[in-house]
Amino acid sequence: MVTLLSSRMAIAGLALLLIVTGCTDGTAEKRQVRIATGSPTAVYYAIGTAMGEIIERELPATDATVLATAASAENMELVARGAAEVGFAQADVLVTGGEPAASLVALARVYDDLLHLVVRSDSTIDDLTDLDGRRVSVGARGSGTTVTVGRLLSVAGMSDDVQRRELSLDDSIVALERGAIDAFFFSGGLPVSGIKQLGAEVGIRIVDLSDWAGELRDDYGDVYAVRDVPTSAYSLPPVATVAVPNLLVVSANMPEDLAYDLTRLLLERRGELAAAHPAAERLELRAAISTLPVPLHPGAARYYKSVKP
Repeated sequence: MVTLLSSRMAIAGLALLLIVTGCTDGTAEKRQVRIATGSPTAVYYAIGTAMGEIIERELPATDATVLATAASAENMELVARGAAEVGFAQADVLVTGGEPAASLVALARVYDDLLHLVVRSDSTIDDLTDLDGRRVSVGARGSGTTVTVGRLLSVAGMSDDVQRRELSLDDSIVALERGAIDAFFFSGGLPVSGIKQLGAEVGIRIVDLSDWAGELRDDYGDVYAVRDVPTSAYSLPPVATVAVPNLLVVSANMPEDLAYDLTRLLLERRGELAAAHPAAERLELRAAISTLPVPLHPGAARYYKSVKP
């Protein structure tokens, strides 16, 4: 009787041990890294998806999730309230109020976003001022495009002169193709696949915006510059436009070891990121640390110091 009872107790104890061990080793909660990107046909999403794959492969017990969003402004808000761990954001969005949010810091400057003003090839729009009275998509609400375009139209004295539509990149492409709008803006790294595909299907032009970069700098700070859209991007004649740095941002509360590892992977696996999208080819050590006025996360700064020549 005692032997039978002892056996039953031993079996029960062993079962309990197996359950506890299984819960500890087999179902332990994984660390989560949610990456806020942008439109599925734009650059943030392509690079973010590749980054997510690298994180899951290289960092044990880490789940990476890619979030399709309206882009910069929404990404910044998601990271700030803890709904995403990592987000792509334009520098001008991060300093819209003059100073970056204290809760956000940077891992790296990734590349420059170029502001595209896209029209059909047979359009009579040749200059920003030709948008007077036209139907124009200024970007999706919550995107960095809307911030840059709002400032551009302001310095040009055209804030009330266009019929604004707040459309995503994908919806802007469809609307221009169907003739529902006359032009659209989009800020992104080169080349933007959706714009490239549109050009192959219906024929487009990119309108030169370089004359307005100086006024943007005068009114809103030195984050703006002039960059070329080369023929190789869209098989179109080269044109110059306004550019703004693109940063990878995280919460200031992110653990230092995670920030270190994410920065390390970003730089060490940049070849894989560039294979996902050519814009990542511009990611390199000297430029990556240039995130001011947004400070570097201490974990990112530690990585850069560890590889400093």
